[in-house]
Amino acid sequence: MSSSARSSYLMRAGLVRNVRSAEHLTTFVVSGVATVLVTRLILSLSGYPQIGGKGLHIAHVLPGGLLMLISISLLLGYVGPVVRPAAALVGGVGFGLFIDEVGKFVTSDNDYFYQPTAAIVYVVFVLIVLATRFLTTRRPIDPREQLANVIDHAVEGVAGGLSRRRLAQASEQLRQVGPEVAGRRETRELLTACPPDEVELAAPVDAAWQMIQRGFDRLATHPLAPRVAVVVLVIQAIGAPVIAVWVRSGNGEFTDFPVLGVVAGSLLSASFTARGAWQLRKGNRARAVRLFELAVLTSLLVTQVFQFAGTQFAAVFGMLLDLVLLGLLKAERDRLRRKQTEVSKAKTMRLPPDPSEPPFPEDPSDPV
Repeated sequence: MSSSARSSYLMRAGLVRNVRSAEHLTTFVVSGVATVLVTRLILSLSGYPQIGGKGLHIAHVLPGGLLMLISISLLLGYVGPVVRPAAALVGGVGFGLFIDEVGKFVTSDNDYFYQPTAAIVYVVFVLIVLATRFLTTRRPIDPREQLANVIDHAVEGVAGGLSRRRLAQASEQLRQVGPEVAGRRETRELLTACPPDEVELAAPVDAAWQMIQRGFDRLATHPLAPRVAVVVLVIQAIGAPVIAVWVRSGNGEFTDFPVLGVVAGSLLSASFTARGAWQLRKGNRARAVRLFELAVLTSLLVTQVFQFAGTQFAAVFGMLLDLVLLGLLKAERDRLRRKQTEVSKAKTMRLPPDPSEPPFPEDPSDPV
């Protein structure tokens, strides 16, 4: 079955992708990982207290399940895009509390300190990230899906009005829908008819992601960014095996298998880094960025798995460094793609606007 045929079948079945699903699932993963780390830190500093007494122990998997229930209730109880960032955050915290106790559920003696726990937690989150990338990148967003997402904004607007910011987001999405898509004109008229209303539910998650994205954009365009990326990747490729061998020498429970995995992953990551540096020297920036991304992904999907298996949660710093590098490289890749799109548009003749379509109200916050 071709990609377009699968897309048509899924949409006929009612499975329409959210264009912001990657952001929401990233929020879920980040909040989940942060919850695991904070929980472990608090328990370690407090001496691992038990809530309860007289034979009872209220494990933190229970409030985790309650938070996941709240997240599901928000998604099932409300329509429109406003509630999803909050649901992703609450659900991620709940899932983090749940998965942190996985050691109790895979051992016969309910061992919370089961050594492979860190690796299991890490692999679970990696699988979530890979599944997210598969769902969001295996086929382009269909114009009809894009239109459905615009209508999702209108769901909010017809009930409580749209702020200028929300209207700008919806109008930008609508511009990406071709005039041949059925319902585009009606959707435009519906958005235009939505009353203005500047009252919005606080969205700290959206604000945080926008701030992080702006930071990545600025750092990625710094003149020294490529050289710094190469240096960091090289240091990481050398440092990971050194740390693994050092931990192995001082910890009898750290077997040779994780060390070999760290070494193999580091060598593969170093090979991608070297090829990327060569492409960067030749002036092929886009190819270099892609190779650097492969180096970071290799570190995340191979090296860090074995690091967590051997050093447990001490491998968190390497993981965070990889995630920062991946964010910077993605920002640079998106910038190069936008630049290429602008060049392509400049070479083609722009079509005149449809005079039968009324324009949207002017909005100073509209980026277009």
